[in-house]
Amino acid sequence: MSREPRAEGDGSAEQTLIPAGLPARPAWRVLLFGATGSVLQQFARYVVVGGVAFVVDFGLLYVLTEFAGIHYLSSAAIAFLCGLFTNYLLSRVWVFDRRTIDNVAMEFAIFAAIGIVGLGLNEGIMWFVAERVHFHYLIAKVISAGIVLMWNFGARKAVLFR
Repeated sequence: MSREPRAEGDGSAEQTLIPAGLPARPAWRVLLFGATGSVLQQFARYVVVGGVAFVVDFGLLYVLTEFAGIHYLSSAAIAFLCGLFTNYLLSRVWVFDRRTIDNVAMEFAIFAAIGIVGLGLNEGIMWFVAERVHFHYLIAKVISAGIVLMWNFGARKAVLFR
């Protein structure tokens, strides 16, 4: 029998027995359902979570701007905050299984503060690309999202999650 790490809610690795001749869990199962032990695995999950949050953010930006008639920068701020909340919930449940702060309210406050810096980057990049480079605001959003994704993951990993 061989030993393979098994995910636990607190992020610790516990050894579990696998009968000889049976394959270890496929890589995609470990990526989707295993503990997030490596930075690469966390980043991969964070990209998926970021994609879901981006759909919320981008969709609301479009709806609020095109259908509600709200200026694109105001829409971007509202949509970004909804995406931030989505990102926090999914990150807490699926991406990062080890925390540096036990207080959920404090953790969210720091998560949000990092997000507010991301919002400032988002607004600045969108304004520059839309107003100075003269790209459509939705193209500006895509460019901004890639840059802000890197900031958010790096800062949150460094400050909040191990």
